[in-house]
Amino acid sequence: MICEFIAEHRARFGVAPICRVLSEHGCKIAPRTFYAWQARPPSKRVLWDMTVAEILAGYYTPDADGRRKPESLYGAAKMWAHLQRRGIPVAKCTVERLMRANGWQGVRRVKKVRTTVADLAAQRAPDLVDRTFAVDAPNRLLVADFTYVRLVTGVFVYTAFVVDAYAGRILGWACSTTKHSWFVESAIRQAAALRAREGHPLAGSTIHHSDAGSQYTSVHCGETIMLAGMKPSIGTVGDAYDNALAETIIGLYKTEAIRKDSPFRTGPLRSVHDVEHLTADWVHWYRAPRGAVGSNGGENPSSVRCRGSGLKLGAA
Repeated sequence: MICEFIAEHRARFGVAPICRVLSEHGCKIAPRTFYAWQARPPSKRVLWDMTVAEILAGYYTPDADGRRKPESLYGAAKMWAHLQRRGIPVAKCTVERLMRANGWQGVRRVKKVRTTVADLAAQRAPDLVDRTFAVDAPNRLLVADFTYVRLVTGVFVYTAFVVDAYAGRILGWACSTTKHSWFVESAIRQAAALRAREGHPLAGSTIHHSDAGSQYTSVHCGETIMLAGMKPSIGTVGDAYDNALAETIIGLYKTEAIRKDSPFRTGPLRSVHDVEHLTADWVHWYRAPRGAVGSNGGENPSSVRCRGSGLKLGAA
């Protein structure tokens, strides 16, 4: 530590004067000791730290256009899991230490604004989930929710998602400039079509769970859910815990894709088409093998889904 201090300040004060002052204050060190330390080759730990720091810098340092890679969204825990998947045998504490030393950090979640407006006159489906989101296979439980995105013009765009609770995989999404039920129904139909194309159609026993927003309690949306091969389930009003998994995906979307410094943004969001392009890029990245890392021990949705079903990647 003393030699590092001398190396940091030698250009301003010189080695010999620094050593003299330190020795006068009880930290005895001779200039030759510093020069001997400087001549020694770097230790294995220092060399490894330099290697890992260079890898991390590739994610967190902006390119010539000022954009960072999507993995720059990761904090230390998610970055460590990402490096493990890449086959880089680095300790979690090393990643934490190097990120802290270089000022690198992941994004923080933003507070979700309430978008649920219930239709008190509408008949609601029962709550078939009761806050139990753990399932043992795909197609058992799909959760849905939507959020808003503000354009530079002040207009809102609304984005709906349908997510498989088994691995947090996004199956369907849709954007709209209005909060009419058609866009949440579009996300539902997209999810059902994707599972059918993959050879695992929804067979009628799948639960579709959402909050009590008027879009999901409408008669037409209920019919869409049943025609897609699912049973509707509705949580209570104003209770985030009743649809916690969907709220989590919404939080990731707002934090990773929508915020101004997001690596998925190329400029101001001026239209619904800008939001659609951004959302498509984020969902593609999120679904990919390198994608999101959550409470499932550092795995992404695709690998969890395939490990649990015994299928090859992309098959289920």
